[in-house]
Amino acid sequence: MAKEAGAKDVEQGFVTKDYSDPPPALLVDPHEFTMWSFYRAVIAEFTATFLFLYITILTVIGASKNAGNCGGVGTLGIAWAFGGMIFVLVYCTAGISGGHINPAVTFGLFLARKVSLPRALFYIIAQTLGAISGAGMAKGFQKAFYDQLGGGANFVHHGYTKGTGLGAEIIGTFVLVYTVFSATDPKRVARDSHVPVGSGSFANWICSIHRALGNHSHNRNRNQPRA
Repeated sequence: MAKEAGAKDVEQGFVTKDYSDPPPALLVDPHEFTMWSFYRAVIAEFTATFLFLYITILTVIGASKNAGNCGGVGTLGIAWAFGGMIFVLVYCTAGISGGHINPAVTFGLFLARKVSLPRALFYIIAQTLGAISGAGMAKGFQKAFYDQLGGGANFVHHGYTKGTGLGAEIIGTFVLVYTVFSATDPKRVARDSHVPVGSGSFANWICSIHRALGNHSHNRNRNQPRA
């Protein structure tokens, strides 16, 4: 009966499933540790998160310092800095590590069996160390403004509750991970070209919205305590 239905679908000009899902990743794959591509991917995640935190923290500090000045970048400039950095970094690292640059993305892909447990752990460690290094580099170059303006740390604007901020973070992170899964869906054609565009556009859009609530970030590494 099923074969007859399949044959009928082909005769009508369409196929029920014209794509194939990749097999799920092994929970633990010891062979990964013998491959240079594994360590290269970890280094790519570290470097990308380092650059992302360095540029975005300095952008937020500069915007806060020039908040009442027409020469400041403003909220839109911050949004473009986040979106632009995500676009460039994902474009550069998508073919090496997958361009996660965010523990939430890595954790989501691990739950979906897209990456193994060791790779997910190494990615998250590399992303955290990259975030700390990027924040440290930003502080080293702009220590006075960094200390004065709180290092671009997240806060909730007056008039909004912490619950509202938490809800914004949850929704923003959900949409980010959803965007990544949609852009890398096996049913898409030319998937690699959609990943940086989707991720960068999302970062630009969500940053613009969240700035109305406060200095929020959908990237868990941006929420690390500043040294």
